Order: sequence, then C-alpha cells, then structure tokens
Amino acid sequence: MATKHAYPSPAPARAASIVKAYDIRGLVPEELDESVAHRVGAAFAELTGAPAVVVARDMRDSSPALAEAFIRGVMSQGVDAVDAGLGSTDYLYFCSGRLGLPGAMITASHNPAAYNGIKLCRAGAVPVGEGSGLERIRERLTDGGPDEAQRRGRCRSAALLDDYAAHLHSLVDLSGLRPLKVVVDAGNGMAGLTVPLVLNQPQLELVPMYFELDGTFPNHEADPMKPANVADLKERVVREAADLGLAFDGDADRCFAVDERGEAVPASSLIALVADRLLAVEPGAAVVHNLITSRSAIEVIREAGGVPVRSRVGHSFVKALMAEYSAVFGGEHSGHYYFRDFWFADTGMLAAMHLLAELSRSSRPLSRLVADYSRYPASGEVNLTVTDPARVLEAVEHSLGDAAVHLDHLDGLTADFGGGAWFNLRPSNTEPVLRLNAEAADRRGLRRLLNQVQRVIAAADGR
Repeated sequence: MATKHAYPSPAPARAASIVKAYDIRGLVPEELDESVAHRVGAAFAELTGAPAVVVARDMRDSSPALAEAFIRGVMSQGVDAVDAGLGSTDYLYFCSGRLGLPGAMITASHNPAAYNGIKLCRAGAVPVGEGSGLERIRERLTDGGPDEAQRRGRCRSAALLDDYAAHLHSLVDLSGLRPLKVVVDAGNGMAGLTVPLVLNQPQLELVPMYFELDGTFPNHEADPMKPANVADLKERVVREAADLGLAFDGDADRCFAVDERGEAVPASSLIALVADRLLAVEPGAAVVHNLITSRSAIEVIREAGGVPVRSRVGHSFVKALMAEYSAVFGGEHSGHYYFRDFWFADTGMLAAMHLLAELSRSSRPLSRLVADYSRYPASGEVNLTVTDPARVLEAVEHSLGDAAVHLDHLDGLTADFGGGAWFNLRPSNTEPVLRLNAEAADRRGLRRLLNQVQRVIAAADGR
C-alpha cells in the first residue's frame, strides 16, 4: 500500500512565499529546508511523469543537503534520479537537453548566502514557471504532497562537465584566437568551476578573481547587476592592462562584460554583437529581445537581415517566443542570453565565448568594437517605490495625452515618442515598485524624459 512520507507538511504561508514566478527561493532553513526540498522533488516527479530527473547544485553550504532531500523526494515516486553534482545552471540545462530529462538546479543564483532555491525545467531544458507547472508545485507543498510509490526509484551519478565544455566549444571555436588578456570575476560562484574548463585556451591569459567556491560570498555579493559588485573587476582590468573583464553571477548562468577602460558593456550591446554574429551565418532568422532592450540592438538585428521579436521581461516569455519562432538567439538586459543551439536555454558562458571570438577577430579594442552597437544613451533600470503601482501607471499614461507616437501594454506601459525616445514603466511581480527604463537620441533628451516621468510618478504617489 502507498504511504505518505515522514516529513511534516510545511505551513501553507511558507510554501506560498517561496514559490516565485520563475523558481523557488527562500531563507534557509526558516523557509526552505530539507522537508520542503523533499516535497518539491516528489511533486516535480509527479508533475513531469518522466522516468528520471537530473539534479545539479551550486556551492552554497546548504546545497548538498537540499539536493539529497530533493533526490529522495524524486525517488519516493518510483522515479530514478541522475545526480550531476556541482555545476552552473547552464550546466544543468545542458544535462537536461543532452539526457532528454527534466531537471532541477539547487541554487539561489545571485541572492545572498542565507538563501537557497530550486530552478526547474522539463526535458530539453523547457522552463517550468508560473502557468507552466510551478503553480502545481505550490499546491502540492500545501496539500501534503503525493503519496509514496510502492517502488522506490534509484539514483546514479553522472559527471558531464567535460561534455558540457565540449558542446560549447562545438558552437564557438576558440582555438584560433589572437592573444587576449581576460580578467574573470567568478564571485566565489560556480564560474570558478566552469570558466577554467571552458576558457582554458593557450591564447587566453586568464586573470582569476574569487575563483574559490564559497557559498558565504566573502568578497562581494554574486550579483554583477549591482555596480558595487563589479568595482573590483573594473579596477583590476585597468591595473592589469587587460583586453576585457567578465563577471558571472552565483550560478554562472549570467555574464557581464567590462571593456579595457574599466567601463561596463551594456547588455543590449552584447545582445547586438552576438545577434550580428549569428545572423551572418543565418540571415533571416528571428532574434528575441525583451521590450526594454535598446533600440540600437533592434536596429542592428534588422540591418543584419534578422527579424526582431519583442517579448515581455522574463526568461519564460523569451524562451516561449524563441521556441515559437525557432529564433537563433535571444537576450535580456539582465545578462541572460539564450541560444537555439543550447536548447533555447540561457548560458552566459556561450555569450562570453562569442564576445571573445569577435574581439579576437577585430583589431579594435572592446570599447570601440561595442560603440557600433551603442547608439543611444539609456537610463538603465530605475526602481521607484510607490504605494499603488496600478494607480500611478494609470496617472502616467493619462499625463501623456497625445505626445506619444505609440503606446502599448505588453508589459506595463511603453511609450514611444519617435526619434529614438521611449520609456517603459512596469510593476514588479513581488514588491510595490515600478521599474523605469528610458532611452533618447541624446543625454539632454534622456534627462528631460526621465524628469518628466518621475515628476508625474511623484505627484500621483502623493509625494
């Protein structure tokens, strides 16, 4: 007879709080412990109905125990588990794609050391998020979870890191690079394991920073989107007279670049550069970009003979559109880069390889190379705390009158004024915050546009 597992059911409020729009994240052990990981594993095995699930983990102190509990949950359903061991999130996607199995990555990505989480995908690295299965995981966390199967699954280990590196090398050949000096900040995250495997080329002089795997993040948070976390990298690139710098987040699925002057390379410029390279091989292909990507990148895609496809912000939306259009590439401002030849999944490492290959091919320094792809000044993301995001959005739209050439509501409010001037204002999924992104033909126009929108926001919010 089937039996319930021995773990107590987590409180519904706790379960609801850790299941986010795209994955599971929570404080350890207050919100996410082994009992929760076990139940997620069981629920995921039930959801997919697959004969086996592949599991990988990052270097956080809590990851081995959470991975083991997740695997036990999978096996409690009579489903086998494949323990792929330590790796980056894009390594897990590789394992899922190569083995044709659903997968789970135990990681909290760029979150602080006190957190951990679980990223889930179906076979072939197809994402699992809200609306595609994650809501069912949430239900199973609160209703006691599935009964145990009469037959217990088995677990086997699989070491696929070398295969992961070989697959990336099959997509971008680094063997003919000119000599380049590259500073890499792994942030004590999983890039400390994957970078030496992938970028160990005789023409590349790697200058490692914080390659020691340490889930306490003793040097800085593993979130390169925050300027303070790339300050060390910028200084080191200049001091070493390096050709460029690369920074990865904690689970090493995102990549950020710094030019030889120590200046950040905008993600939109890297999107344009990679798209340009791939469209040279496959003109006419689609490239997916989220709606706050620079107009520069969209222009480059069209000039290269590609078809730009506009998406909401968020990897599940980008990946769905990539599959629909069989897009060769996709990119987001957050440093996520998606490749058709990588199961439509995101891999910052492959984006970094394209950047290195293009810089090697060019005789120009990186700052001049990416200048071709940076045509308009941009605000970056400005986060504004408000009491009622919906009311403020409505007030901003009303204030525009007939000034905008085009308005749409694909993701919040986007207003296009023509001549390269536009802004997008969208609400956060998790907090009372509006995220503002803007671009204009020149810096004066950008300041004017930002001031105008922020004044309306302040007035509508009663400030």
